[in-house]
Amino acid sequence: MELSALFPRRFFTLPAVCWVIALLALAGCGERSPNNPYPADDDGRNLLYTAFAERPKHLDPARAYSSNEYEILGQVYEPLYQYHYLKRPYTLIPQTAEALPQVRYLDSAGQELPVDAAPESIAFSEYEIVLKPGIRYQPHPAFSRRPDGSHRYHAVTAEELTDVAAPADFAESGSRTLTAQDYLYQIKRLVHPQLHSPIAEMMKEHIVGLKELGDRMEADYRKAADKEAFFDIRSYPLAGVEVVDNLHLRIRLHGKYPQFRFWLAMPFFAPMPWEADVFYTQPLLKAKNISLDWYPVGTGPFMLTENNPNRRMILDRNPHYHGESYPAEADGAFAARGLLADAGKPLPFIDRVEFVLEKESIPYWNKFLQGYYDASGLASDNFEQAITFTGQGGPELTPSMKAKGIELRTAVTASTFYTGFNMLDPVVGGYDEARSKLRQALAIALDYEEYISIFANGRGVPAQGAIPPGIYGFEEGEAGINPYVYRWNNGAPQRRPLEEAKRLLAEAGFPGGIEAATGQPLILNLDVTASGPDDKSRLNWYRKQFAKLGIQLVLRTTDYNQFQQKMAAGNAQIFLWGWNADYPDPENFFFLLYGPNAKVGQGGENAANYRNDQFDRLFERMRNMDDGAERMELIRQMQEIVRHDSPWLFGFHPKSFMLHHDWYRNLEPNLMANNEIKYQRIDTVERARQRAEWNRPIAWPLWLVAGLTALALAPAVAGYRRRQREKAL
Repeated sequence: MELSALFPRRFFTLPAVCWVIALLALAGCGERSPNNPYPADDDGRNLLYTAFAERPKHLDPARAYSSNEYEILGQVYEPLYQYHYLKRPYTLIPQTAEALPQVRYLDSAGQELPVDAAPESIAFSEYEIVLKPGIRYQPHPAFSRRPDGSHRYHAVTAEELTDVAAPADFAESGSRTLTAQDYLYQIKRLVHPQLHSPIAEMMKEHIVGLKELGDRMEADYRKAADKEAFFDIRSYPLAGVEVVDNLHLRIRLHGKYPQFRFWLAMPFFAPMPWEADVFYTQPLLKAKNISLDWYPVGTGPFMLTENNPNRRMILDRNPHYHGESYPAEADGAFAARGLLADAGKPLPFIDRVEFVLEKESIPYWNKFLQGYYDASGLASDNFEQAITFTGQGGPELTPSMKAKGIELRTAVTASTFYTGFNMLDPVVGGYDEARSKLRQALAIALDYEEYISIFANGRGVPAQGAIPPGIYGFEEGEAGINPYVYRWNNGAPQRRPLEEAKRLLAEAGFPGGIEAATGQPLILNLDVTASGPDDKSRLNWYRKQFAKLGIQLVLRTTDYNQFQQKMAAGNAQIFLWGWNADYPDPENFFFLLYGPNAKVGQGGENAANYRNDQFDRLFERMRNMDDGAERMELIRQMQEIVRHDSPWLFGFHPKSFMLHHDWYRNLEPNLMANNEIKYQRIDTVERARQRAEWNRPIAWPLWLVAGLTALALAPAVAGYRRRQREKAL
């Protein structure tokens, strides 16, 4: 059929053709930007957009122990305690508990001791904990019951799983209230023979009866015919944990261990309903990747409803969340920035959190600038585009970032990176004054201010000791500097000159990097893991630092497994290491230098194999003391010992940089808390407005294409009309 039979001839005029082309070209240019990566159903919804690069390995709170796992667990599970969002130093507050634990001390006969009793006289500590009533678990099929009271899905069939890919796909779900039994059950799971919790051995030392419980369970599990079947631990008694009633829990520890209160704020001590354990151990569910490691079950403000490692992970608001209010008090700096504007309002503010798979930093960054991610970290590729430094050396946003209303948040992390010496090594180890001076000389020569500038874009603070900022015992100003490496000059620490390092090296018996006794050059070995070009430049920097003293540095690179083996055997000489705080207490850093925690022989975290009897005695006193003047004095003495002995070159404390759009409210780095999202808020109207402004389609190229197309078609249109006229004649 000819076109003329479908359309009147007047349709085929040149202006008409131009209009059709232009309208077709602009058909996709409505209010919604064509580059929006999210479905139209998301528009205007109260969503937070963020990303992940790799699926969390464990979402079982007894096993998880990495930051990307805690990013999810902190929103779903609720341990007894949490950290105040807007107070520094980090402060514990209740979460599911009514109040902070009441602690009483007992002697070996069970008689109560005064609160100021000497730690050595305390045989047991008892933590009395009362839960808030009425807290409920998220809806989940593990809780669903039949009319006769039996659990509907504790023995699922293949037919029931035909259309099921996630817990949300089950036809029915249920819930129940949180009880003290759920905390007891989770504590038992720390020594569950199928789980291998990373803190099991440590907790066995502290919780009365936990070691014996683990041994009994392990022996029974070895006898089990089916090692994959549900191993029921409910009937096993645990001497150190007593459930007084549904809302009352009592935990007994060996001796005095004040840091235990911090462990009670970690996911390891989140409540676990036994129903979820039974539900997830079913083989048919495991075959579909429906397990506790994929879909946690908690009482928190959010629940994980989608876990697709190749696309996205989604947290939705928990409809049973018991509720909490935004903080009504804050440190002065936070209050001055307006972070109390939402004081007293119910939490959470956000309805959904969408984690999108982004394996590369550049696409993430570009989408952030377009407004499709609400916040972003900083990679070296985009650092200069976002950050400039003032004349005083402080970071600030570039004009282009300020023009978009982007804001910067920085915080010194509760972590440390250091260069360590194997104190068992005959050259760099040892405790005589000569070896201490050798290590002190190297501490001066390794210019970590330069390292931070070159390799961290200024995102770090040179370390002055073992304790990072934000942790009790850290001291600001002149009182907190390492006097063996720094001088206090004009209100700031100043690294001692290289000449002092050379003098110390000569006094150590190596003038100019030559061993005085033999005339041989001093050759030292740095054991590291390295894999890429960035590592090469970083390691070359270390070689140059040692060369400033005439010392030859040999780089011995291996993969991480070999490096671990070398460290365990004590075959490394100098090494690079780091530590992130588990909890905000100096014990969590000083124990890295405690003699009995040596890597060699003990398998502990003391990678330097450092042992100083005086330091160890002070540590044993300090670790069990409450914060106060006496504890602070012990911390100062311990800092002095390790600064003098220099088993570490203290390195630096990284500084986190977070950028966010101005529609993302209440965003404040809290390096101890894992549950920050419930405090944060999105202004969805402002986000939509700015997205539309930044991603408005540029129409003139389309009009230009339409015009050029019309000019190209003009001869064809004119010829067509001429043929039509000739046919009519």
